[in-house]
Amino acid sequence: MPARIRGYPVFGLCGYKNSGKTTLVCRLVEEFTRRGLRVATVKYAHCDVEIDHEGRDSFRHRQAGARQVALISPYRWAVIHEIDRTAREQPPRLEDVLSHIGPADLVLVESNKTGQYPKMEVRDVHHERPPLADTDAHILAIAANGPLTHPRVPVFHRDEVAAIANFISQALDLTPPAQSTAEPEKP
Repeated sequence: MPARIRGYPVFGLCGYKNSGKTTLVCRLVEEFTRRGLRVATVKYAHCDVEIDHEGRDSFRHRQAGARQVALISPYRWAVIHEIDRTAREQPPRLEDVLSHIGPADLVLVESNKTGQYPKMEVRDVHHERPPLADTDAHILAIAANGPLTHPRVPVFHRDEVAAIANFISQALDLTPPAQSTAEPEKP
């Protein structure tokens, strides 16, 4: 099972709607960032999403027919690409998306149940749905909001963020950034 895609260590968090995936991803980003890692995230959405808003110049560009719009500010940049459904254009593969991100020590992918990389299932024990881990060998663990056991994979409580981060680090063989002991060069 590849843990690296385009050179990036990739780990997914998947689960049913309203299982707590986004909350856990955000908490993991905070934890890994605190540990000194540069984290990138990829969020899969299964409905139409609007990251631009009516009335904005970039929205007007798209409404006028631009297939791609780049937004650039002193603080962040983004490219919005309109998928041409009439031409049966498909959403990009994860590999293609990763070719556009900058330096990162870890990529966390949210909501792609079919990804062929290491993943953790996020579960709400109050929803009666079959565990995804029963049918997906790429799921290495489960994070749940209450007591749960699984015969094949370890189970964490969703609030055990440090333990989950340790599990992901071990699964991907992540090493913390080297602490520089060298003195800065003198001019």
